[in-house]
Amino acid sequence: MARRGPPGSSRVAAPHPSKEILVAAERMLVFIPMYNCERQIPRVLARFGEALQRRFAEIIVVDNGSRDNGVEAAVTGLSKLVHLPGKVLVNDDNYNLGGSHKVAFEYALAHGFDQVVVLHGDDQADINDLVPHLDEGAYRAQDSLLGSRFMRGSRLQGYSHVRTLGNHVFNLLFSAAARHRVHDLGSGLNLYSARYLEPRFYLGFPDSLTFNIHMLLAGIHRRSRFGFFPLSWREEDQVSNVRMVRQSLQTGRIALEFARSPEAFLAKDWSSRPGRPYTSTVVAQVSGGHVDRTRAPAFPSR
Repeated sequence: MARRGPPGSSRVAAPHPSKEILVAAERMLVFIPMYNCERQIPRVLARFGEALQRRFAEIIVVDNGSRDNGVEAAVTGLSKLVHLPGKVLVNDDNYNLGGSHKVAFEYALAHGFDQVVVLHGDDQADINDLVPHLDEGAYRAQDSLLGSRFMRGSRLQGYSHVRTLGNHVFNLLFSAAARHRVHDLGSGLNLYSARYLEPRFYLGFPDSLTFNIHMLLAGIHRRSRFGFFPLSWREEDQVSNVRMVRQSLQTGRIALEFARSPEAFLAKDWSSRPGRPYTSTVVAQVSGGHVDRTRAPAFPSR
């Protein structure tokens, strides 16, 4: 059974005179995956006030072939964050959401970050929901901290009762399959330790929307230290890429296959690019409001 540390616990005593020094010494990356989020990405970035900007070392927006003007909207939004350097990356091929995660994780490992915050670019999750847990410091003793839309304390806006019920059913199904309490199969706000990601066990996971499910199941099976925390979640002008019936059937099959043989499930290469790298190009770097359009590889190809 996975060892789940409660979000309120910490190995760092607080308050403590050295707390701010320890937080400042950490290199925390914010990763925002984006696809056709021209209208939403300005709002996502606008949530980073000055105090929040100073908590992070860098922010990257990873675009996966958007057909709108999302890349330019992201550059404009990043240029307003004068206390937080940022980059806009464009994937060199269509990697889907899971593949964009792989790009960001590879970027974090290549550039020596300590933590990776995943925040979806569709403005459904709120980065500020993570702040109390950063203040408490419990994440330092954990491998991951996962946002949940369906646990006590979460707040849903514009999310249908039918979808909410369906997610609760799937949470129960996966709790039984994994023999561990599951509060959400994958939301738009998570935090991962770079140390936990170093073995790169995620490279064989699907490049599709089910990437987060595989990350969760791997974390449970690997007996990683993780916890859930409640999210505020809203649906306003977002366009869903999920085909509900097909996605539900696929999700159910994942639970059954994992329950049958977790080892075989996690050993299988589910990726669409087995043995091939996930590369991305920096198309803009932003620092102090200044935009540099020099294009460069996001990280050395392995």
